[in-house]
Amino acid sequence: MKDSNNYLRQSFTVQFNYNVYFTEHLFYPSNPTFQDFINSQYEDVSKKILFVMDAGVVKHHTGLIAEVKRYFSNQNEVSLIEEPVVIPGGEQAKNNVKFFDEIINCVDKHKIDRHSYIAAIGGGSILDLVGYAAAVSHRGIRHIRIPTTVLSQNDSGVGVKNGINYFGKKNFLGTFAPPVAVFNDNIFLTTLSNDEWRSGISEAIKVALIKDPGFFVWLEENAASLANRNKASMQYLIKRCAELHLQHIAGKDPFETGSSRPLDFGHWSAHKLEQLSNFSIRHGEAVALGIALDTTYSYLSGRLAESAAIRIVALLKKLGFMVSHPLMEIKDEVSPVLAGLNEFREHLGGQLTIMLLTDIGKGEEVHEMQTSTLRSANDWIKQHS
Repeated sequence: MKDSNNYLRQSFTVQFNYNVYFTEHLFYPSNPTFQDFINSQYEDVSKKILFVMDAGVVKHHTGLIAEVKRYFSNQNEVSLIEEPVVIPGGEQAKNNVKFFDEIINCVDKHKIDRHSYIAAIGGGSILDLVGYAAAVSHRGIRHIRIPTTVLSQNDSGVGVKNGINYFGKKNFLGTFAPPVAVFNDNIFLTTLSNDEWRSGISEAIKVALIKDPGFFVWLEENAASLANRNKASMQYLIKRCAELHLQHIAGKDPFETGSSRPLDFGHWSAHKLEQLSNFSIRHGEAVALGIALDTTYSYLSGRLAESAAIRIVALLKKLGFMVSHPLMEIKDEVSPVLAGLNEFREHLGGQLTIMLLTDIGKGEEVHEMQTSTLRSANDWIKQHS
């Protein structure tokens, strides 16, 4: 029998609140969205804001830095650090620790404290990197996210995860630290390449497949307009996808203390494929390939109707995604992409948990995958690609 006098027990709950704003021309003087947020955070202390920007965004939006400076010159609630940190976007931002060091050196140089803000403008990799730097500097500086890609506006930008790649492994270092606000400005999407535009749609397909069959039907019906860069269709997609991700985060395990990761449907192979390609394959493109593989495995393992698998693969192809790739080849137990299963298990904390489909909009978690079935899935996909 335990003696209750031998230990003290502590338990407490911390509530997190943040808004995801949908706007246009965030830093125009006529747009009060950002200013209203700053005003809502009023404290009787001096505050600063440091911007970290994706170099690609700065290149394509040539007036952005000047626009930000003008915006903050007309208000007194927060003091702008005049020169932003500009870092190359894409996975290289997370692969090279020198960019992390550059951010925390600026935190130290400009005396950015826990009452102040670090705002990131860029794609998912920049947001992940800056969020990690903000979370570990002074044990937590307030982080503002301004996503600039479809993928980051509908998925990573609205979530609670931050991280960088280390030991050649995706997100090996990271934190769970929610932002204080997210601002989705659709103007940033106008300069995306067609590949970048399409890439983010895969995460919408993913969340529809595990949570919302009606949204999947909408994606089927609007695939052509999405592929043709219809602005209204993309705005709906981003908002609905962000909404579904936020609903999931508000559930039982927002910081993923367990091994259940339903939002990572299609991701175990996608993460490994990115690494095998030296990150030349975009995350969204890799996720599309992973969705095709796990969908087909769901069918061949007797969980999902073949007609549903055909619909899913057809939608991916209609949107312009590859559904097979040489680096995804599964021929035997030592096929390189299969190492992603063990790495995924390790990342989850010990038990492998993979989401598979039992229907469009409905998933089932499994704890093992058979190489022979994966090999058959690989063959089936090639026949339908």
